[in-house]
Amino acid sequence: MRKRHNLEPRMERCKDYLVTDPAARKGTWRQPGTGLWLEIGCGKGSFTCAVAEAKPDCSLVAIEKVPDAMILAMERASRAGLKNVCFLDYDAAGLREIFEPGELDGIYINFCDPWPKSRDAKFRLTAPAFLRIYADLLPVGGEIRFKTDNGPLFEWSVEQFLQEGWTLRELTRDLHAGGVTGILTDYERRFLGEGVPIKRLVAVRGENTLDHRAGEPPRLRNAALADARANQKEKQE
Repeated sequence: MRKRHNLEPRMERCKDYLVTDPAARKGTWRQPGTGLWLEIGCGKGSFTCAVAEAKPDCSLVAIEKVPDAMILAMERASRAGLKNVCFLDYDAAGLREIFEPGELDGIYINFCDPWPKSRDAKFRLTAPAFLRIYADLLPVGGEIRFKTDNGPLFEWSVEQFLQEGWTLRELTRDLHAGGVTGILTDYERRFLGEGVPIKRLVAVRGENTLDHRAGEPPRLRNAALADARANQKEKQE
């Protein structure tokens, strides 16, 4: 992500969309009569703003740790005049500090970093430690909607969801095989143009889904991911 010119004044102009003290909002994020969804890693906000426009009865909290991307998302929301979305620069590992148990209805995780080396597997947003955080924040029946272009990450994530007691629905390894489906992210448009199949699933929290009460999550061993593009490169050659 290249550095944006005049980042600070641009942030100031969009300050109404930026939450600088998210812990103070704990338990009060939801607007009366609306749903509440979290997007982890919103990037430039194309997907974020499209969802907010399509779901005016839903409040959307979008996290992005790269300010040079987040400013584009906030400017996009401002141009659209959206009132049901806000943004914060925050680490997903600390989500329990800013949301009450069961406060969210659902979570979007789109095209997250695969962290392919085994030693870094704990940083994947679908690792057991993160899944237990999400389980604390969602009620029974709450959803995680996960999309990726990375086949090895997807298969590994499916295993983690199942081991942690989530129910999987709408699982597909080629989401757009029958035509473009749903709201796209910027990455997704690019991958579609390259002919890369998009993988997607919906994970539903159940009564037996593991959360903080299960204790420490298992250590991740032998968790390296294969080269996600190896087969794609072979086909192109």
